[in-house]
Amino acid sequence: MLEYVKTILTKVSFDKKLFEKELRKALNLLMPAEIQEFKEWCYQKFSRKYQPVLDKYFVALAG
Repeated sequence: MLEYVKTILTKVSFDKKLFEKELRKALNLLMPAEIQEFKEWCYQKFSRKYQPVLDKYFVALAG
C-alpha cells in the first residue's frame, strides 16, 4: 500500500487541492508502521512545494 500511495501523490502533486485530498486518504489507508517512512518520504519529496500542507497533517497526526 505504501508504494501505491507514493505513486498517487506523485501523480497529483501538480495540484494543491488534489495533493491534500490524496495525502489525507493515504494517511487513512496506511498501517501505523508505514506512516513514519511515508512522512519522511513526503518531506523529502514535497516539502519545498507543500510544507504547510505536510505540517498540517503530520503535526495533527502526532498530536
